[in-house]
Formats: sequence, C-alpha cells, structure tokens
Amino acid sequence: MTVPIQSHDSGQALPLAGIRVIDFTQVFMGPSCTQLLGDFGADVIKVERPEYGDISRNSVPDRDGQDNPIFLSINRNKRSVAMDTKSEEGREALRALIAESDIVVSNFRAGVMERMGFGYEELKALNPRIIWASGTGFGPVGPHAAEGGQDVVIQAYSGVLWRRSADDVPLTIYPTTLCDYTTGMHLFQGILLALRSRDVNGVGQKVEVAMYDSMLHMQMQEASMHMNRGREINWARMPMSGVFPTVDSAVCIVGGFTTDPLRKISEALEVGEDLSLRPEFADFDAQSTNRAALQAIFAERIATNTTQYWTERLEAVGILNAPVRTMAEALDDEQTAVNGMIVEAEHPVAGTVKMLGTPIHLSGTPATVRRVGPRLGEHNEEVLAEFGFDEDRIRALVEAGALR
Repeated sequence: MTVPIQSHDSGQALPLAGIRVIDFTQVFMGPSCTQLLGDFGADVIKVERPEYGDISRNSVPDRDGQDNPIFLSINRNKRSVAMDTKSEEGREALRALIAESDIVVSNFRAGVMERMGFGYEELKALNPRIIWASGTGFGPVGPHAAEGGQDVVIQAYSGVLWRRSADDVPLTIYPTTLCDYTTGMHLFQGILLALRSRDVNGVGQKVEVAMYDSMLHMQMQEASMHMNRGREINWARMPMSGVFPTVDSAVCIVGGFTTDPLRKISEALEVGEDLSLRPEFADFDAQSTNRAALQAIFAERIATNTTQYWTERLEAVGILNAPVRTMAEALDDEQTAVNGMIVEAEHPVAGTVKMLGTPIHLSGTPATVRRVGPRLGEHNEEVLAEFGFDEDRIRALVEAGALR
C-alpha cells in the first residue's frame, strides 16, 4: 500500500514555507537533512557538479543511471542546478543566490567550503541573516579534522563498532548508515534552532555538527558509566536478551522491563523449571557471569519450534519480544502503511518511484511530497530566472561552461 504525492488541506502554510536553502550536500548525511527541510516546505536548491552530480547518482549501477533509487530516496522536494564551483562565473552566480537565501548547507571535509569561497565569514558579510550549516566527519579543527568522515570509518573511531554481543562474535560493520543518518538529523535540528534564534535576534549564525560527536553522543549512557564508574554497559550483553534461531527464522527477546523476567521466560520456553531458582542464575550479577550457559538453554528450547509459536508464548507472560524480519516483511507490515511510511511519485525517467515517507508527523502541517528527486541540472534556467538572471546572463554562464 502506498500513499500518493501529499498535500494537506488545513489551510495552514507548511512550517518552512518561504525558507530558501542552497544545498551543497551529497551522499547521505547532508541530503537526509535537506530532504526533511524540503518535506516541510523549504525551497531546496541542490547545487551539483556538472555532468557527474551528487556522488549518490553514480554509487550503484542501475538501469536508470543517475536517477537511481539511492539518489531519489534522499533528494525529493529539491531542485537541481548543475553549476561549476571551480569557475569564477559559477561562484559569482552562486553568491547571487546565497545573498537572497536563508540557509547554506554542506557536508564536505573541513575547510572545503572556505577554499571554494563559501566559508561562513564570507557569506555572513554577503548576507548577515544567512544560516551556514556544516556537517563533517570530525569537526572543523583537531587531529582528525582533515580525515575522511565516512560512516563506517566513524563507527570504528567512535567505539560503536567495537561493542558486540559476545567476545567470540566477530567485529562487524553496522549494516545501515547509522552515523550518516544520526548526524543528518542533528544537522536538521541545529538548523531549526538557528532559524528560531534568527527570529528572535535577527541574525544568522554558524551551525556545525560532526559524525564523530553524534556517535559519541548516541553512547551517552555507556560513556557515563565508563567515565563515572569505570564500568562497561553493553545492552547487547544483557543476560536475558538476545536473538535466537527458530525452526523458520529467529526471535529477539528483551528480558527486562518486567518483574521476575527469568521465571516468566522459563515458563514461556517450557524449560520445566524456574531457572531463577538455580544459584548460578539467582540474580543479575550471577546471570551476567553465566550468560553463555543461560542463553544456551534459551537457544536449545527456541530452536525446537516456530517463531510465531515462541512470540505468542513470550507475549502471553509479558516478555518483550519480536520476530526478526526482513526488510520486505517490514515494508509489507500494515503498520508501515497506516503510519504513511511509504509514498510514491512519478519521475520522468524512473517512472513510479516508491520512497519512505517522513517519520515526523504534524497534525496541522504534515510533510508533503511535492516533487520527486530532480534530474541533474533540471532546474538551471528556472532557478536562475527566479533570482533575476535574464536570458543573456544565463546564456553567458552556459557559454563559459559554468552552467551545464
């Protein structure tokens, strides 16, 4: 089940209507932020390299080439301008756009925007109300500032990748873009805070987030225990929590947030005794010490029946659990449709494109999908004309190779 391009009929303007964004972002962290800005009404003008465009346009081989599902998934509600930022003509044109805009967003390595001539101090002098938002790997200064801040690299640097469910489990990359997405949401939050501050104070400001900081912050509980108690907290190593194969798939158990969880699990798994009465499992410390033995009992029992059988039994005694599902199963769940989490739009090259909807639900001014992800340079003339560029000036940019 999908939901078509949405519009709301409340009569209220979208929260970010009238806000203009010059978007230099690419790949995932930055585009996930600017897509949300667009979903809630901002006019997002995506600045791309001529011919090649955003890296995401070329990251996977696809029948639709540069208009592949990866790119389209994070670039709706944007207009594309293919401008050569290495040419003075291109930079001059972009300064004209920035002078009449509200937000500039980038996620290059530290120092790149400054070298392009679009650093905060330069743009602040051009437009004091500008909000200059930057997402980097490690921050603008420091020993790692010049290093590449790719998602998996930050997983490794920040300690996230080291934490695993048991010592004998191999270190492995988290299988989705955890760092990129989290940092993109922090960048979105920072921009909204800066917009609110500008409403009060009348001037823009610099917004900076770093993937490294976002991943450290995500571990605030673990870091606090380490710094204040010298103790490691690992939620994947809780003694009664884990993922266990069944006859047909697997079930995830969270043995917490209830009284006497081990007694209840023993009952649900038909162990034949209350395992909490055994001295080796009598309390949390004992259970943690003997976690491997306890989980071996769970695994042996769970392997004898189906996922549905065990989820129903665990649910009956009040133990949090869930079937381990594939992406296809999650997308097909009725809850996904009820929450409006699948939307679709028509693209001139890719045809009907299905995308995930916006997870932020506002009752009066909900997010809308007003346009599908743009073709490279699709809005060159349209955008520049809106900023007062006449035909001769646009033609001059094309002839100089700055606009393609």
